[in-house]
Amino acid sequence: MGHDTKTAQATTADKTSFGYITARDRWPVIITSAIDDVHRAVSETTEETKREEGKRIVEQLTKLKYELQHDRKLSPIPDDGQPDVEGYNKELEALGTPSWFNLPWLYAECYIYRRVASSFALSTQWKSYDVFAKQKLSTFRSSRPAVIELAARYHELIKQIADKGDKTQEEINAAEKILFMEICEICLWGNATDLSLLTSLTYEDIQKLQGSEARKAAEKNILVNDLETAYDVLSKAKAEGKTSRQVDIVLDNAGFELYVDLILAGFLLSAGLATNVILHPKSIPWFVSDVLPADFGALLNALANPQSFYSTPSEEENNAGTTPTPLTEKEIEELSFLFQNWSGFHVEGQLIMRSSRFWTEGGSFWRLPSSDPRLFADLKESQLVIFKGDLNYRKLTGDALWDPTTPFTEAIGPMGPGSGVNVLALRTCKADVVVGLKPGEDEKLKAMAGGGGDSGCRKWAWSGKWAVVSFSIGS
Repeated sequence: MGHDTKTAQATTADKTSFGYITARDRWPVIITSAIDDVHRAVSETTEETKREEGKRIVEQLTKLKYELQHDRKLSPIPDDGQPDVEGYNKELEALGTPSWFNLPWLYAECYIYRRVASSFALSTQWKSYDVFAKQKLSTFRSSRPAVIELAARYHELIKQIADKGDKTQEEINAAEKILFMEICEICLWGNATDLSLLTSLTYEDIQKLQGSEARKAAEKNILVNDLETAYDVLSKAKAEGKTSRQVDIVLDNAGFELYVDLILAGFLLSAGLATNVILHPKSIPWFVSDVLPADFGALLNALANPQSFYSTPSEEENNAGTTPTPLTEKEIEELSFLFQNWSGFHVEGQLIMRSSRFWTEGGSFWRLPSSDPRLFADLKESQLVIFKGDLNYRKLTGDALWDPTTPFTEAIGPMGPGSGVNVLALRTCKADVVVGLKPGEDEKLKAMAGGGGDSGCRKWAWSGKWAVVSFSIGS
């Protein structure tokens, strides 16, 4: 706490903030969904001990929902044997044991998921249960068209990289830069809204994209875009022949987003922009859809046997009496290539997962150097640390009420210049905090329809329509 920014944090007490809306409207729905999931799982088990434990978990989650909706004081997290309990409870005490609608939004939101996790950790039969797992896998399954399309394009891309023909190094570098930016932008948006820029993967056509109207249209909602600078860091290390060129990705959502993150990792390794990629998942079910190590395994299993995954009717399809269309042989071939490609990198130690409890602590990343010196030292070894998503951005910036023109390098404090960590944040805006904007840009966005106007709300930053891609050099 002593290492946090002195700039005031966003709180659930501010009725003009998305934190207040989240606490009032979104959190009860999330907890209700968790209760329903456990209740369903309890009804499906015949083991008496597991049934009784499951019922107790439902009671605990129901109690949490009641406390939230009735603005009760937060209670200490019970000791479930994990080292982060002490930190959560010390911070709660330092905050004066506040009620739900009068405390820092970041801490409150982290506390919810940590409290939910403790209900399962204190059981014997439910310790490894992920209450959000079904939602995550269902989301990936529903992304089938984009998954298949991107698999085909990735396969072609890898062939292009392997067979450079008579292309000059300058041509190769130009294409490589464009591809890095395109794939990062798909990672940024985390959905299948527009894969059109990867339609043609010949070197000549890729180079034509640079400065094109298509690229300008794709980037119009990215308010800050430092991708070129981040690419230059990787390109320089490759050109200098550095033997170890590590890239770390601090993951956000599972499902299609993790799939695209792996597309990026595979591209970096295949193009030689990285010699190894380290993926950082969460260690407990977190913010509904965040990646756990098990989600990585589930995704690879789906790709290893794609026909079964995509063609077996889901519960909803069975109820509706519908059957999914089987995959074609070509589609199976493309997905199998992905599995073999990524599994090969994994077996060779070039693509690994590394969990840390730090990522699910209740505070900001300003605390990283003092809270987890070993993790901090590991990140210094990386050429580039990519932080995915809104929550990681909030944690980097301390979820503070910065003036939006504040430089990103200043807002991330101890993670900024001089830290030794090269930080790249890929973030679609879903919270009030935003930095690095040009003077007057926030006011202009507020004045747009739905932007917040004179209400005091920065509504434009809540919807995920706008994004920032911010870089900070560690030296």
